[in-house]
Amino acid sequence: MPAPATTASSSAGVPDPGADRTVLDSGDISRALSRISHEILERNKGALRIVLLGIPSRGVPLAERIAERIAAVEGTQVPHGSLDVTMYRDDLRLKPARTLLPTQIPDGGIDDKVVVLVDDVLFSGRTIRAALDALNDVGRPRAVQLAVLVDRGHRELPIRADFVGKNLPTSLVQRVRVHLADVDELDAVVIEGAAS
Repeated sequence: MPAPATTASSSAGVPDPGADRTVLDSGDISRALSRISHEILERNKGALRIVLLGIPSRGVPLAERIAERIAAVEGTQVPHGSLDVTMYRDDLRLKPARTLLPTQIPDGGIDDKVVVLVDDVLFSGRTIRAALDALNDVGRPRAVQLAVLVDRGHRELPIRADFVGKNLPTSLVQRVRVHLADVDELDAVVIEGAAS
């Protein structure tokens, strides 16, 4: 396990080594994604009819990595793409305008498929609710499943992940940051802020 991150600062501007801690390193993330990939295959009895849709921004590279792992096991490519949920969020009027990211549905669509939504962190459940609304405009899947790298709890809606890389109990004042090499040049999951 790498040394805890020390990027946070106290109010005096002095680094606070107890505030941030790395809870998953690159090896941990790799193992978690391999386990999720195998669980998806087991639950669905293979890769037939599976479509992976990552929720931007970090859900997209996670979906790509899961698709690669499934392809290595099954010897077949799994369709994967992205599903932007920005316009379906219930906090649009409360937060500044967001950049719209592409929705890319694989050839063949999602009708009568098992869609596995992939996201980095499951928190309140509101992003997933928005993703379910967005799916309605794209097609009618046979079933929808949810895979997340981290479940940090504090749900506000009755939403549960089917596949979880790591359950991380956190306080509401903490933040969970997922860093991926595809976006951030390193793989790590960091909890920012001390538990209250």
